[in-house]
Amino acid sequence: MRSALFVDFDNVYSGLRKLDASLADRFARTPQRWMSWLVEALELPQPATDGSRRRLLVRRCYLNPQVYQRFRPAFNLAGFEIVDCPSLTSEGKTSTDIHMVLDMVDLLLQETRYDEFVVFSADADFTPVLRKLRRWDRRTTVLAIGFPSAAYRASADLLIDQDEFVRNALGFHDEDEATGTEPAAAVAAKPTERALASAALVLAKKTVADATAPIALAKLASTILGTVEGMDASTWAGYGSFRGLVDSWDLAPLRVSWEGGGSIHDPRRHSAPSSLPGSSPNPTDELSIVVDLIRAEIAKASHPVLCSRIASLITAQHPNFANDWNGMGSFRKLVESVDLTPVRVDWSSGGGQVYDPRRHSLASESASKPNGHQVTRADWGTDRDLLPLVAQIHDVTGVPLLSPANYRTLFQLVAADLAAHAFDLKETGKRVRDATRTCGQPASRSDVNWILRSLLLQGHEFGSGENDAQSLSRKCIENIRSLCLRDQMVIDHEIDDALERWIAHGS
Repeated sequence: MRSALFVDFDNVYSGLRKLDASLADRFARTPQRWMSWLVEALELPQPATDGSRRRLLVRRCYLNPQVYQRFRPAFNLAGFEIVDCPSLTSEGKTSTDIHMVLDMVDLLLQETRYDEFVVFSADADFTPVLRKLRRWDRRTTVLAIGFPSAAYRASADLLIDQDEFVRNALGFHDEDEATGTEPAAAVAAKPTERALASAALVLAKKTVADATAPIALAKLASTILGTVEGMDASTWAGYGSFRGLVDSWDLAPLRVSWEGGGSIHDPRRHSAPSSLPGSSPNPTDELSIVVDLIRAEIAKASHPVLCSRIASLITAQHPNFANDWNGMGSFRKLVESVDLTPVRVDWSSGGGQVYDPRRHSLASESASKPNGHQVTRADWGTDRDLLPLVAQIHDVTGVPLLSPANYRTLFQLVAADLAAHAFDLKETGKRVRDATRTCGQPASRSDVNWILRSLLLQGHEFGSGENDAQSLSRKCIENIRSLCLRDQMVIDHEIDDALERWIAHGS
């Protein structure tokens, strides 16, 4: 897929800096790292031809040299064309947005057809050009740090999840939701992704050298997972899949074939591989096994399960199957191509979730029911009349659909944590998430992070003395109001009253 990348440096950098200065610095100083992730690991916007890969023919970074000149060398080394956009007003306003729009339109008129336009910016001013690109049958992929408008999100074919970008592209990995905080020494001892990939390559070459016949890739994947300490089947050293890891290696003179279950061999010592006994179950049989695995996992779950967790489980148990997802290319295409009855998949939130409608209820489905009946995510009690209205606010702004009782507890726990610890987005989020579970008012890590980011992007300075639950809830309400107004949702007395009851209830 022929792609063009446009980076509004000031917008992305300032957005990341509001969350964590180290995130912004990593973005600015290591563009080669996140560029590799963008090309090798990020999914393609649909529809995309099976087997196609992203090729960035144009890379342009628009930055203010009066402020960010120190980051120019890193982007030069990553192959970017740098467009200087100095301040034009005393307030620091630049011409970045008009430069980017003109360059996008110019590429539409070029002889080379650009299939995908990748935009790194949360500026809603780009909404019209995204819609124009759609009318010209081009795909658009957007990274927006913060809270992009509903219109901006809807105008993009693929919205890069900012948590995924921070975790996988910038390399700020986090522990699994179910685990606690590890000791600092253990974290420091973890090998880097580059070291993991190198160790896996050494092991692969040794395994082939010791073998008298071609090695099944499924067996090699299993060997790597069991031997290379720190290798995780959900990330594969940052390459997203076993195939992505293998494709990154320089294996010469070894050869890899992905046909017939997949194999690796040394043509100087091994004959060309045919079918490998025991290398892979019959594709139809393995598909049935995977479908049964999904159903079994949902059958024992008490609530909807994230698609990412199901995909990681399949990758760990059936690495060869997950190489190309039974020829479908992605987990999403796979689950959409098979009959999972009675299990269903909902793609409307984040990376999607798998559930059994007979036993589980999604928050969005429950909110649409009259008077908010059968809400399983939280018992709204006497506040259930709020649910239809706040569900509309949730749909527009993305604010977590927690109950008033959840919010009361959440802000109290944030205030208590800030009184005991210095603020850190990652560590504070984990501690508060764990505390909500302990006190019986659970909130997910993403819900907690949404609230913390909301406060940061609203300009709140943690540690300034205004960290009591009442002040935090009020500032959160102000951010939600501004997000509603940005998306042209009228704020009347009914919505004001609903926000007060919902977010500041009892604070």
